[in-house]
Amino acid sequence: MPRSRNLFDPASTKPYRISRSGLELFHDCPRCFYYDKRLGHSRPAGFPFNLNSAVDALLKREFDAFRRRRKPHPLMQKAGIEAVPFVHPDLEKWRTNFTGVQTVHEPTNMLVTGAVDDLWQNADGELIVVDYKATAKAAEITELNEDWHSGYKRQIEIYQWLLRQNGFDVSSTAYWVYANGDAAAERFAQTLRFRMTVIPYEGSDAWVEDHIVAAKKCLMRKSPPPAADGCEYCEFADGRK
Repeated sequence: MPRSRNLFDPASTKPYRISRSGLELFHDCPRCFYYDKRLGHSRPAGFPFNLNSAVDALLKREFDAFRRRRKPHPLMQKAGIEAVPFVHPDLEKWRTNFTGVQTVHEPTNMLVTGAVDDLWQNADGELIVVDYKATAKAAEITELNEDWHSGYKRQIEIYQWLLRQNGFDVSSTAYWVYANGDAAAERFAQTLRFRMTVIPYEGSDAWVEDHIVAAKKCLMRKSPPPAADGCEYCEFADGRK
């Protein structure tokens, strides 16, 4: 059955809440987006990445220890980043799903939200968006230039846009803190070691507002838009008709 929660109503004057992941869904496939946000038919849920979530929680806890001391983390020092973890009373809210950093985009009346992993602050007072990632690959991870990494980049750029909408001075340089599980050890010994890298990225949020406007136009349609080329979810659904 379709869900009834947080569906878009064209007649409503209340700001419609759209998350960063919702905007990413619109990028992936406008028809899936319409079915999800307008009709309540979501894509099948993926498997939870519990190990990634554990790494995320531990990294936050570790960086918070240096945040309380107003000191840079050793990973920041090793990478030559002149910054410290940012201190703000709303940081936990900004990190929490379903609240996150928020702004109402007045031209569309959309309440745009996104939950950041971390924020640092450089010597010029600019905020630095930081996103934690975890994987397990034999190769060292020093750059994110695969086609599918474009979603990671859009994620960071939406966070940068949200923070700027909230009046913060935000650096265009963001960072991924990447934890790469090392499977080369001779035995497990109840310990999984990670090779840690800090990868810079120069973001540009120039596309974000146009994307929000396009998403709103999609939701205002009376019927679903065409599927994105190669959308496997739509192809599967069409094949069952």
